[in-house]
Amino acid sequence: MQRNIVIWIISLVLVAVVSVAGTTLFVGDASKKKLVISTTTSLYDTELLDTIEDQFEVKYPVDVYFISVGTGLAITHAQRGDADMILVHAPSKELTFLEGGYGTCRKIVAYNFFAIVGPEADPANIKDLSPTQALSNIVNAGRNKGAKWVSRGDDSGTHIKEKELWTVARVDWSTLRDESWYVEAGAGMGKTLQVADNLDAYTLADMGTYLKYHKDGIISLKTLVTQGEELLNVYSAIAGNRTKHSHINFDDAITFIEFLISEEGQEIIANFGKDVYGQSLFYPAVNLLKKNTDPTIAQWIRNYAFFDGYECPPEYWGNHPELYT
Repeated sequence: MQRNIVIWIISLVLVAVVSVAGTTLFVGDASKKKLVISTTTSLYDTELLDTIEDQFEVKYPVDVYFISVGTGLAITHAQRGDADMILVHAPSKELTFLEGGYGTCRKIVAYNFFAIVGPEADPANIKDLSPTQALSNIVNAGRNKGAKWVSRGDDSGTHIKEKELWTVARVDWSTLRDESWYVEAGAGMGKTLQVADNLDAYTLADMGTYLKYHKDGIISLKTLVTQGEELLNVYSAIAGNRTKHSHINFDDAITFIEFLISEEGQEIIANFGKDVYGQSLFYPAVNLLKKNTDPTIAQWIRNYAFFDGYECPPEYWGNHPELYT
């Protein structure tokens, strides 16, 4: 009987402790504001965003939450008001997002390059060709049953870039969808790379995700075409517009953008991956554009990702001109 009483008392104490701990945890979480960022899979899969999140949350009482999807869906989330900001890589869609009144304060934060990757045997003989010539070779080889291509097929920034490249190569990509050698994964970058690897196929990949998956031994595909302005990949951060969705956490979205373009944020981007991959997975863009440290790359970015000479036209500055001075 006495033993049962002791057990009962201990149980009460444990319940009380758990209750108090749960209450403390809840209060602690409630004291932090939540910032929801809808972003592309290439930034998330490489784990760059984990590093940025950790450093940001050390400095600010904000709980950052990422929604990792293709750029098209990332923008849709923000248009619905389900995200406070976006971090994406499709300038044409970003401009539409701004013009639709959904976004403000666009800042270009980083860049890297896409690559056409494929099996080491390279059945279409594309190594070191221009992107357009490489795609022409792949079409010919594919139609002769000598090669396969795997597309993201998900309206992501990478998928948009792929369609742009097909257009430059004078190939109607929409007709390719009916051809057996052209496979649509309908998935993120990591999964698409794995599908291509399994099929010994070619695909378009951002270098960040490719390097991580190759280094980790997940894929054996080789980089075959890596040169050219056409393969430039530019990442931008855009805050949601609270006049469209009054509930969004606009202030912390601006704080996050300011962190990304700060010396600390740009240094995180510059150094990420160097110790593991021997090179950065992404390159910081702020000083490059401000100081023109590499005139060629800077001009490529302006040609590809600026709108009428601006990274963000003045009408979309959202009362934050300091971001552009």
